[in-house]
Amino acid sequence: MCGIIGINSNRSVSSTIISSLKKLEYRGYDSAGIAVIENKNLHSYKKEGHVSELTSILDKDLASNIGIAHTRWATHGKPSEANAHPHISENNIAIVHNGIIENYVEIKEKFFKNIKLESETDSEVLAHLINFYAKDKNILDAVHSALKEVKGSYAIAVLDKNNSDEIIVARHGSPLIIGVGEDSNFIASDAHALIEHTNQFIYLDDGDMASVSSSKINIFDKDKNSVDREIKKSNISLGSNSKNGFEHFMLKEIFEQPEAVKATIQDRIINNSVPKEILGPSAEKYLDGFKVVQIIACGTSYHAALLAKHWLEKLAGIPCQAEIASEFRYRKHAVQPGTLSICISQSGETADTLSALRQIKEEENYIGTIAICNVPESSIARECDSTLITHAGPEIGVASTKAFTTQLVALMLLIIVLGKNFEISEEIEKSLCEQLQTLPEKIKSTLDLDQEIAELSKIFSNKEHALFLGRGSHFPIAREGALKLKEISYIHAEAYAAGELKHGPLAIVDENMPVVAVAPNNVVLEKLKSNLEEVKARGGKLYIFADKKAGFKSDEISQVFEIDAPLNPVAPILFTIPLQLLAYHCAIIKGTNVDMPRNLAKSVTVE
Repeated sequence: MCGIIGINSNRSVSSTIISSLKKLEYRGYDSAGIAVIENKNLHSYKKEGHVSELTSILDKDLASNIGIAHTRWATHGKPSEANAHPHISENNIAIVHNGIIENYVEIKEKFFKNIKLESETDSEVLAHLINFYAKDKNILDAVHSALKEVKGSYAIAVLDKNNSDEIIVARHGSPLIIGVGEDSNFIASDAHALIEHTNQFIYLDDGDMASVSSSKINIFDKDKNSVDREIKKSNISLGSNSKNGFEHFMLKEIFEQPEAVKATIQDRIINNSVPKEILGPSAEKYLDGFKVVQIIACGTSYHAALLAKHWLEKLAGIPCQAEIASEFRYRKHAVQPGTLSICISQSGETADTLSALRQIKEEENYIGTIAICNVPESSIARECDSTLITHAGPEIGVASTKAFTTQLVALMLLIIVLGKNFEISEEIEKSLCEQLQTLPEKIKSTLDLDQEIAELSKIFSNKEHALFLGRGSHFPIAREGALKLKEISYIHAEAYAAGELKHGPLAIVDENMPVVAVAPNNVVLEKLKSNLEEVKARGGKLYIFADKKAGFKSDEISQVFEIDAPLNPVAPILFTIPLQLLAYHCAIIKGTNVDMPRNLAKSVTVE
């Protein structure tokens, strides 16, 4: 979750560290802090709240060439100045940490039983542990020895007052990269925070440590053997960190979806066909042998998995299970021989999904693994046999929008390839490809509903609860719509399969309960209409996002928003757009922080 920045340069770094740290706030914004070394003195500044709060207390005359900084998403210990990073030990060692030290209590009891900690965090213990070993070891060896005692996940950056020439970094289970410059070198949780300064990055492997000076980078594996890691050029553009005239990143990203979808299908549909080569050469080992698909994901990505299950079984006749990664890891599962595993993660660093993947790779009966991911250099992308990258571009808003729609598009491309050995004929493939190619323009036309939905939100935003309904392949879309509303407007929302109304949810329907329905023109349309009549009969207020051909009309208790949807089964992708807009405009009226909703962070790199 948390964001880490570090710079070692032949120039003053404080202002650059702060500006880069601001670009990582989507990873956590409970508190922020910075530590620098100047004239062999360690200076640290911390503040509860956003990076802007930290900026207000910084010494403007600092002229340090080396520093580390952190923006926090709280795990152990409430958001406070005391719990903010960096953590300092005896004014010698400063650390910033992303992850969870699971055995921090045991470490404290073993090494520091009589030391009173200044914070409630697990991370402070690590600062003291490194300082303990640094009393008779160099800083690199001290960090290596300390980490041998640690159970859990970490990405850390360490400053030693007595060695102001280098930053020591290490990672296990949490992302950390090194940015390579001409007279400066950088560290960060992800690349887009540094793209203004370099487009050359080293992606550390799990267990790696590194010493980073202004002119040299030395990398070591978990056994402290010197290793080389490839320097990769990033294609991230500077504009991705800008709102480009939009009030919020989320709104910008909603309106970027036509181009994001177009980029995701580009060069992957050729003459209305999807070649198997989009999965790379490793696909040969599983394409002709798999019998069952299992999809692992969390959060919004799990909703994509649920829709993919519908598609796989309906279009291709392939049995499929969709699993929540955090639950999958901790139960016994019976895996059928010939199971193909698909892991979906926007960042490619989602801790539970990554751990589930590693568990899968150790078990029998799995024939291969595929990643659906937005970051080609991420851990999940590197560890799966094949990767299908979504070309959403960086997504800064914590509530996912374009990452979700491009996941669905990538999944449909994947299902076409997988289904060719099952029930997807050339005719079906052609139809699906044509539908996908119409999506960018249809998304553009759906975005024209923006002002109508903004007006709707004036009614909607003062409600405390909402009910979302869908059927079949559109039920996952209803779930995603409810999640978006919860995430950024803090309105409690639940999604139900519409046919389940009479099995409980009707009890909460009255004139004060807004009910949102997703209504495509498909085989269950008449069933859905009957379900909505049940809502009307109980006085519920209906807001229906309907296919133009579905035959809905607005009346005194129902408001209809017409959508020019493509044919099923691609239609669900389009129906997510108005639900994103509804959540956004409700949040605007309620005055919440749209891009950084409370208690959340973008990349969930802790369990």
